[in-house]
Amino acid sequence: MKNDIQNRKDIEKLVDVFYDKVKADSTIGYFFTEIVKVNWDKHLPRMYDFWENILFQSGTFTGNPMARHQQISEQSKITDAHFAQWIFLFDAAVDELFEGDNALLIKQRAKSIAFIMLSKVNK
Repeated sequence: MKNDIQNRKDIEKLVDVFYDKVKADSTIGYFFTEIVKVNWDKHLPRMYDFWENILFQSGTFTGNPMARHQQISEQSKITDAHFAQWIFLFDAAVDELFEGDNALLIKQRAKSIAFIMLSKVNK
């Protein structure tokens, strides 16, 4: 039996595994490697803060992800298929590592975030 997501260390593990999947993915990886050319040393700690805040309301994240994704989509359109793949990879990372109420909750919140972004990012 796997443990549930319990703390920031678990969030960090999840984010690391998720982005390893993203970087290797032919559908969305290029957004990170070619379009944005992500500085992983800066991006990963921000994502730890983001997901910690999403799950535990830690208050550790500040920023405007919607605006950033709109900018990215202006460079290379983010489509329904991209968001679907993002959700697939996120769920796969969660399921690989964790199970329990928080694991279910973070997957639900990820889907909600993707739905909201999809509805607004290409307006």
